[in-house]
Amino acid sequence: MNRSLLTVRAALVLLLGALVGVGAGVLTVLSPHGGPAEAVMVGTGACAGAVAFFDRVIDER
Repeated sequence: MNRSLLTVRAALVLLLGALVGVGAGVLTVLSPHGGPAEAVMVGTGACAGAVAFFDRVIDER
């Protein structure tokens, strides 16, 4: 029994969401008024939005 935990599509959607979230958090920290708390909040929101976006954009077979 060799089943994968996630499908390739789900792994891609989550990976892209995480990359968008990390990118938004890094850009927030690098901004003049951004701190760590703001970066976490912005990154989390961006990740959630990106997962919803990529879930609709990436088509199932």
